[in-house]
Amino acid sequence: MDENFLEKVSELFILNGAKTLTMDDIAQEFGISKKTLYQHYKTKENLLEDVLSYKLNEVIEKLTILESTIVNAVERMFCRDSQIEKAVQANNSILIRQLIKYYPTIFSRHIQTFSSKFTEVLVNNIKRGREQGFYHNDFNSEMFAQLYFQLIMSYDFSAVIDTSSILRRDFQENVMWFYMQAITTEKGKLEMNRILQKSKKN
Repeated sequence: MDENFLEKVSELFILNGAKTLTMDDIAQEFGISKKTLYQHYKTKENLLEDVLSYKLNEVIEKLTILESTIVNAVERMFCRDSQIEKAVQANNSILIRQLIKYYPTIFSRHIQTFSSKFTEVLVNNIKRGREQGFYHNDFNSEMFAQLYFQLIMSYDFSAVIDTSSILRRDFQENVMWFYMQAITTEKGKLEMNRILQKSKKN
């Protein structure tokens, strides 16, 4: 099936949930027989895997584009913040919640792949920031990238954070601030403050 099909099916899964949406529903939505659908996907689980892979690659591709269009590593982090927000929000859908409950193995693979690809993007950012003198050299870049991923994803799945009193956007901004304060040199902090002041004026 093509990307248009995966995009439409992903919208159906996000709207209805991984368990709720059936292969009958999908076939009916596209005006095809269930037999035709099963010729492409033997099980709903196979289709779910393809949909998750498609949506994840879409997010990572958008994050990666920023790597080639924005030279400043600190600026890159704040420009990609909106894409990070979309990625996190996508994981707060009924689709993901039902995946956790009914398809834990698929969910686990999805999060592991997401973490791996997301970490790779951040490690590249850290490498560039070090070359520009914005980031410290004395920390494990992969470990810090993984910690950032863990923190940014914890809003919906934390057992200790009471999110009823914290807006998602405020939470994400504080995670970003916490992470950037930890990795930036004095030069990097000055650059970060410059970018934040500039964004407030716009």
